[in-house]
Formats: sequence, structure tokens, C-alpha cells
Amino acid sequence: MPDTADAAAELLATAAQQGPGDTLRIVLLVSMVGCALAAWFLLRGYRRDDTDGDGTAGGTDTDAGRDANA
Repeated sequence: MPDTADAAAELLATAAQQGPGDTLRIVLLVSMVGCALAAWFLLRGYRRDDTDGDGTAGGTDTDAGRDANA
């Protein structure tokens, strides 16, 4: 296991000398993909699909007995 720790330390030291370019690109890419997925997840709940396909409003049997003005 020490070989893995030494290899990781060497990679980190090399990356520190080269600058944050690659790391920053990865962080930005992951954050943009995450924001897009979060927006899709949140906005999909606002979709209005109240028709059955024939133009009539679809509903459940529990809505049939209720007064529309109540």
C-alpha cells in the first residue's frame, strides 16, 4: 500500500507545479453537468400534462364527486 501513497503524492506534487488548469476544468465541467441535471430534476415537476390525448381533461375518479367551485 505504500507504493500507492507514494505514487499519489508524486502525482499531487507534479500537479501543483503545473498549476490548477486541469483540475479547474474538471471541476467546472462537473459543476455544469450537475447544474443541468438539478435544473432538469426541479423543472420536470412543473410540467402540465392534463390532457388524455383526445383534448379532454383527464382526471381520476376521486375528482368526479367534487364541486369545481368549492
